[in-house]
Amino acid sequence: MIDGMIGLGTVRLRYCAEACVILRAMLRSLWPVVVGFFILGCQVDPSTHPVFPPPLVEQRTETTHLRGQRHTTLFSYNIDFFQRHRPAYLVSSGIHFAHGKQHDVLLLNPFDRHAQTDYDFNLECLAYLYHPPPVEPQMQLYGPYTSQAAWQLYRAIDWTHLHHEQTYDILSDKNISWSDKKGWTDRAVDYYLHYMNIPRSPAPLDVTMRRAGVMMKPYFTRFRNYYPLSNNFFYYAHWWHPAIYEALLLAGNDEEQESMIRQTNQTGYLRVLVDRPLRMLLSREVMPRYSRFSPESANIFDNLHMLHGIAYDILAYDKWTIEQKRAELYRVIDAMKYHPGDERLARKFPVPYPDMDPRIYYDWMRGTDGEMNRIMREMLEEMMPMMMPPGMSEDQHERLMSQFKMKMTPGLEDGEQPGSLMEALKALMPDMQMMPEAMEPGGTPQKMIEAMLQGWDKKYGSLPNVLPLPMEGEPTAPPPPAQSVPISVR
Repeated sequence: MIDGMIGLGTVRLRYCAEACVILRAMLRSLWPVVVGFFILGCQVDPSTHPVFPPPLVEQRTETTHLRGQRHTTLFSYNIDFFQRHRPAYLVSSGIHFAHGKQHDVLLLNPFDRHAQTDYDFNLECLAYLYHPPPVEPQMQLYGPYTSQAAWQLYRAIDWTHLHHEQTYDILSDKNISWSDKKGWTDRAVDYYLHYMNIPRSPAPLDVTMRRAGVMMKPYFTRFRNYYPLSNNFFYYAHWWHPAIYEALLLAGNDEEQESMIRQTNQTGYLRVLVDRPLRMLLSREVMPRYSRFSPESANIFDNLHMLHGIAYDILAYDKWTIEQKRAELYRVIDAMKYHPGDERLARKFPVPYPDMDPRIYYDWMRGTDGEMNRIMREMLEEMMPMMMPPGMSEDQHERLMSQFKMKMTPGLEDGEQPGSLMEALKALMPDMQMMPEAMEPGGTPQKMIEAMLQGWDKKYGSLPNVLPLPMEGEPTAPPPPAQSVPISVR
């Protein structure tokens, strides 16, 4: 029996050896094909995959963390926010779920069902906010279809979310002295701007929005007007992120940081989430101290948050193919990214509420009047002479600004023209002249952009730089405020 087993084993070994020889020969014959595949990439005929044709093979393995080592790799600030402020970290995780999935919700659901889609996804966002993923997800985890269609969008978002994590970690790390926080944050900003080729600009949104030239595109305002519940969830999210930075800077390194973060989170849940802002709040409004501490970082986050809104507008627009949407997305991503010299503009912005407390939900945070819509209104006024060369009557101007205010407000109101801002203004003034590039996906309305940038330079080019934040002494958290804002539901 033993001899039989040995013989059987010998036969099996011989078969295995022969199989290995055959496999090696097959691999040798296929080797040119494999090499050609990786050299040429996955070239797919778009006609065979009309929905999501990849334009080319795009690298997907480059995002990483900057180590926080000071003396050895055992001392690192990475994941300190996760370790020290877990409940707040989980809010961020729930928000990032919503950001990721919103892309696919808009891409895959028909526009004529926008009301039901908006209602359903808002409920899903709330469910994930209260039961979030244990770690912050990358965009493609909950938005896989858009990752196939417009990977550069996810690169830009995920890379900036990593900057969020880095800067939260630095402020959360007790081992980094208060006076050293600025140096470590500057190091993280420099790494963010130069390690990859797709960072958001450190210039203020006043400049980058003009550079993007999206206001007269046929999709602009589509998301806020037709998906107001989901849109306003992100307005809550864009309150939350800067409010947490401000809480960290007000508290210092000691145990007061935990109480400040907890109280700010409570304000978010009990007041902001149930009575959401009607505009995107900017860093200079909700985190004035952090905006002085690191204006580059603060502007980067404003530019990311605006990119979210523009991307949702484009994906919600039902009159372009996916190829056209990708062309426009990539144009906007490039226009709003870091351009050498942008850092010289980083401190060119006002600080309207320098003493705000992130634990208070102020009345000025709720409505449509604020920095974001001020920027939009100025841009519109800078473009109008080109679109209406003969000029406008007082009545025309009044009706134009009335429509503008309605289009900037989430949802649709009585008397509001349907469609985007551009479509509403065109219906109001049929003689309005449009640049052909403004209507084309991926087209840059260069003359309009130049007019707007000249307008900004004339108004704000000589604006004094916002003053740096003193960091010599560690702050003491102010006492908890008396919340006078009633809890209500909009």
